[in-house]
Amino acid sequence: MKGPAIFLAQFAGLKPEFSKLAPIADWVASLGYVGVQIPTWEKGFIDLARAAESQDYCDELKGMLAERGLAISELSTHLQGQLVAVHPAYDHQVDVFAPEELRGKPAERTEWAVSQLTLAAKASRRLGLKAHASFSGALLWHAFYPWPQRPAGLVEEGFAELGKRWKPILDAFDEAGVDLCYELHPGEDLHDGVTFERFLAAVGDHPRANILYDPSHMVLQHMDYLAFIDHYHQRIRAFHVKDAELRQDGRSGVYGGFQSWVDRPGRFRSLGDGQIDFTALFSKLAQHDYPGWAVLEWECCLKHPKTAPPRVRPSSRST
Repeated sequence: MKGPAIFLAQFAGLKPEFSKLAPIADWVASLGYVGVQIPTWEKGFIDLARAAESQDYCDELKGMLAERGLAISELSTHLQGQLVAVHPAYDHQVDVFAPEELRGKPAERTEWAVSQLTLAAKASRRLGLKAHASFSGALLWHAFYPWPQRPAGLVEEGFAELGKRWKPILDAFDEAGVDLCYELHPGEDLHDGVTFERFLAAVGDHPRANILYDPSHMVLQHMDYLAFIDHYHQRIRAFHVKDAELRQDGRSGVYGGFQSWVDRPGRFRSLGDGQIDFTALFSKLAQHDYPGWAVLEWECCLKHPKTAPPRVRPSSRST
């Protein structure tokens, strides 16, 4: 296992200078991190189209980070991946993820998202990366609960379409020699092990269809996040170190009652403040020889991002 790395998405723009990669890299290096997961929608962090075409640009990017003792763990296309598959009910909510000129144009927006993933595959290859982080998008999330009753065949049709959309993208990642790792996340059609299995069937057990393992989303679904590793360790190729808690409540449960994050029974917490047993979790990943990076993804409904990311002692780094 390599690390520790940190996902930069939650800190982009935290300070004006953090809109650029070099200053935020200085900051995370000062905290002791040795890797960064780069959100590709942040234009000040990476020019994705240029990275896909220019080896010189990629070498310069890696060199700038290396001067600070950092490497790239993965690129991320979470927002673009969300737009690969969007049910019309969510058009308005996700339009903000697309360039302004594509908002209100679902077909063009999807075409752009697919092109972004293709560029990310090429850029990852030029950067020498082994894995990539993304979301699956959702055609079926409006029907995740079986009431009103789902029409017969709806789920099968939805996963067939999802597989049809992602298969060419997975082929592009295969050509690049990079694993495409879907973060299993409520709000995505791929949000647990069963839905991932459905997707694998829809893409013919594609070797590049893999998992970004984030235990926080499993805690919020009341899943056994350790047993999950036993089931799917062969497909886990990326890992977000993120904490959460699900506190039993007499007024609402896992669905949250439309409340804000701070009031929901299930909520994300800073590392060590939630319910995840990271000692057992890291032991389980080591048992199965997890080959990738450990990447801190910080989200907390109580703490401020300036003070929340933990400093890393040199002795806690792993290779």
